[in-house]
Amino acid sequence: MTLGIMMVSLIFMGIGMLVQFRLKSKFAEYSKVPTSSGLSGKQIAEKMLKDNGIYDVNVVSVDGFLSDHYNPVNKTVNLSPDVYAGTNVSAAAVAAHECGHALQHATAYSMLMLRSKLVPAVKVSSTLSQWIIIVGLGMLGFGGGNPTILLVGIILFAVTTLFTLVTLPVEFDASARALKWLDGAQITSNTEQTKAKDALKWAALTYVVAVLASIAMLVQYILIYQSRSRD
Repeated sequence: MTLGIMMVSLIFMGIGMLVQFRLKSKFAEYSKVPTSSGLSGKQIAEKMLKDNGIYDVNVVSVDGFLSDHYNPVNKTVNLSPDVYAGTNVSAAAVAAHECGHALQHATAYSMLMLRSKLVPAVKVSSTLSQWIIIVGLGMLGFGGGNPTILLVGIILFAVTTLFTLVTLPVEFDASARALKWLDGAQITSNTEQTKAKDALKWAALTYVVAVLASIAMLVQYILIYQSRSRD
């Protein structure tokens, strides 16, 4: 069974790397396609927020590549330098997507609210679950492991899996809001809109892979627990 865990980990690690590579290549490709509006990511983000009646969210630049995110705590849309200053399809898509999260926050989108409530629990479970599972499996030389300890680890890991699952509709909804606004505000032409949709699709796939990997690992752990509980 532990071999099965290793195989699942390696398979999804490989898939994840391929999707990340494809995402980066798409971002690079569409970064070379200027938008007909000529607006930068910063300007697009500010306009999208204003058009939706949001005036208490700031748009700021942060270091990193594809480090873009919305912070609901201090209400900031954080854009990487390439997105913040970029006047291309990639910058437009990412900036609008992050503002999509700001819109979710402003309208108390249910899945975003649930995701936020799970954050404290996930901080604990993501830190402890793997170590507890390793002890429960007996992989540190503590005999043959302990099914009860393993079960505790599985429950904690299930919280992380739930978090990744809840994240999916949050990300898809943010992209849908972004694309709808980009089209309605005529920030992107029809051709540019298609490319923006493609870029956001690959970004979303990274979350899909994370969900599938987490579910697959959870199933593996449950099967091991059931097997050892019967012994």
